Amino acid sequence: MQYVIRGGIQGRERLRLLSDVVGSSTRALLGKVAVPAGAACLDVGCGGGDVTFDLARLVGPRGRVVGVDIDTTKIDLARREAQERNLTNVQFATCDVTRWQPDEQFDVIYMRFLLTHLRDAAALLISLRSHLRAGGVMIIEDVDFRGHFAEPPSRALDRSIELYVQAARNRGGDPFIGPKLPALLRATGLQNVQMDLVHPAALEGGVKLLTCVTLENIADAVLQDGLASEDELRRDIEELYAFARDPQTIIGGPRVFQVWGRQDYAHGPR
Repeated sequence: MQYVIRGGIQGRERLRLLSDVVGSSTRALLGKVAVPAGAACLDVGCGGGDVTFDLARLVGPRGRVVGVDIDTTKIDLARREAQERNLTNVQFATCDVTRWQPDEQFDVIYMRFLLTHLRDAAALLISLRSHLRAGGVMIIEDVDFRGHFAEPPSRALDRSIELYVQAARNRGGDPFIGPKLPALLRATGLQNVQMDLVHPAALEGGVKLLTCVTLENIADAVLQDGLASEDELRRDIEELYAFARDPQTIIGGPRVFQVWGRQDYAHGPR
């Protein structure tokens, strides 16, 4: 599995910014789906653990949350933060989720912005469904990069989207996976599949800054693939920051599809 976005400490800081942008909508989703107290939860591709910690708060001391991610640095930072928060119902592990099988069953399986990076999202969903208890819920949030917009139009934003999409596709990802999520969940056999849509946009800060930081964090992939020269990329980043810092402009980020479905009682372990 190859991520187009830079990992490590820089990647973790980008995820903090991302959580500032979409954290409230994720928490609203978890409330709408009604994650129960005492539940066993799995956060797949957990990054630095932002949603893992939200789940831990919801399930309480009688519940537990396992967060897994391929990035060792992010997992180490997540463990440290869990200790700082005195969270005793959280566990983190480093693994490639496309080759990993959990050794337990869960009431809730959650993923945010993971499937867009995978060559075979359907295979992971089918695998994880076998670890979902009867009546349990799988919750997914993922993007449709076609949702970006700017007012007034921005050449730098258009270019950043073009670079991201090409670099992601070069690594087998799908930057437009969001609208496909309901069909993917139904294909696994999950029932009562439902969907909400969130579209972050801002006049200042928030998703405007996130868009710039994302372009910076795909620089390695862009240069490796020969999609732009260092000078071209530097100019694009500077132009995008200038546009984003103007309080008269608007940037809308990717549409975020929130989709969930439940394991029926005939198939899931009780």
